[in-house]
Amino acid sequence: MTSTAGIPDVVPAGRLATRAQPVLPLSGGLELRPWRLDDGDADALHTAGQDPAISHWNLFSVGSRDEARARIERLHARRTAETGAIWAVAPTGGAAVGLAGLNDVDLAGGTAELVYWVLPEARGGGIAVAATRALSRWALDDLGLHRLTLCHSTGNPASCRVAEKAGYLFEGTHRSALLHADGWHDQHVHARVAGDPA
Repeated sequence: MTSTAGIPDVVPAGRLATRAQPVLPLSGGLELRPWRLDDGDADALHTAGQDPAISHWNLFSVGSRDEARARIERLHARRTAETGAIWAVAPTGGAAVGLAGLNDVDLAGGTAELVYWVLPEARGGGIAVAATRALSRWALDDLGLHRLTLCHSTGNPASCRVAEKAGYLFEGTHRSALLHADGWHDQHVHARVAGDPA
């Protein structure tokens, strides 16, 4: 398709929705895979929604297993609608220990925002960096996006380290851009574009 300005879409409509969501291998026996509507993944999502750090920095909560299942169904619907694509970070064959995904997908413009979280028991081992790298490679090289952003509160230095280790360059600070439970936060913006070194 071509925009009204005569510019062709960066990624053709349908490319995200019509392809199966891939399983992306990570080191250490982990993988990025689609979220499952089973008890293990629903419980992991519920646990994440109750974790103070995850709910604070990611602005979400999940009150029950049923609410978690409904959220997983919405994650799958977003991929079909081509507005997002979210993976579980999990041991091969096991329940989720984290999430990595693309929000605010704009196929025509070739952009998306990368998001992630890791459950407390899985933190500290580089899982967020590995998942961010793998998903970024897939989004830029296989899906064909041109630019990915990774944004976080300036009060969350761990996310700054993840972005830097995953090859996202710091671009600047948006002042008073995120409303959290404790008030407005400035936001760091990091980005990777097609052709950046891995």
